[in-house]
Amino acid sequence: MPLIWAAISGHGFGHAAQVVPVLNALGRLVPDIRVLLRTTVPATFFKDRLSIPWETSSVQQDIGCIQQGPMTIDVEATWREHHRFHSTWHERLQTEVDAMRAAGPDLVLADTPYLALAAGKHVGIPTVALVSFTWDLILSEYQAPSPIDRQGLIESIRLAYIQADLALRITPAPPIAIFNRLIDIGPIAEPVHSAREQLIEFLELPHGEHTVLIGFGGIPLDSLPFDRLESLTGYRFLFDGSVPADSKRFLSTQSLPWSFKTLLASVDVIMTKPGYGTLVEAVASHTPMVYVRRYNFGDEQSLVDYLHRYGRGVELSHPDFINGQWLPALEQVVDLPLPLAPPPPTGAEEAARELVKFL
Repeated sequence: MPLIWAAISGHGFGHAAQVVPVLNALGRLVPDIRVLLRTTVPATFFKDRLSIPWETSSVQQDIGCIQQGPMTIDVEATWREHHRFHSTWHERLQTEVDAMRAAGPDLVLADTPYLALAAGKHVGIPTVALVSFTWDLILSEYQAPSPIDRQGLIESIRLAYIQADLALRITPAPPIAIFNRLIDIGPIAEPVHSAREQLIEFLELPHGEHTVLIGFGGIPLDSLPFDRLESLTGYRFLFDGSVPADSKRFLSTQSLPWSFKTLLASVDVIMTKPGYGTLVEAVASHTPMVYVRRYNFGDEQSLVDYLHRYGRGVELSHPDFINGQWLPALEQVVDLPLPLAPPPPTGAEEAARELVKFL
């Protein structure tokens, strides 16, 4: 029974959402395959998503970005945590090496912790990076506080990444030039059937009222300008967070009998930040998107470009989002014409066909 060592960044759930379809596709090619999920992503995320035998090992694989909510990156804290992580690099590497030797995996798959790639190379296990960005690319956007050696730290990350035997760059993604061997694959998405009619019936929506799903990824959004939005007639907002008990305009997604993915395929509009999983699923489901940009995250522009080429998207400025000035963007996005047909979401199957060559 081949064993995959899947190292997954715990920065939100986006990386795990990319890995799961790949592992499921690999399981269809290699029916007796197993996976060890080396990640701090909660095991509950993988339940009912992963169709092959799996177990988790909750060990930190990388830092990612330190955030104050889903929209604000604490740049100084991010650099401090990377400095701390790399100050014990040799000990962390040895921990991964020892664990890999004990587990005996046949392949290391990393999305996108560079520590696992370095450890796999040290042990002599084939290593594959599954990437829509790399952490050196993200950090290159930020200035480091003194006395942190910004360039030295970025170079150490690149030296770890370069040890991968293969990198699979998922569509869409920014240019990535650090790997010795790189193959481009299609989008990774698993569109689900729409429950639009059932949702309308459940909510008892009057004719012409639009549903708007609000979800900003695995890092929760603390609050919304509920008071200002209560007067926004013609819209029903489904929020993946806490909602005031007396709200007439908002419902918590936790009170609905559908998953976030099903809601995304069923609503009239999704409001979010440009993150890989939600954006690509929205395009695949033909769901219009109102998005709020961060402007300092390395893969954001490639995602926005993809949305405007193959989906329907309107930007909402951060001040307008905070102040509840949503109506112009909501009205505009539902009136946009249908775009070009998006590329088929073949990335998971393409990745699986490459991975099976190492088994």
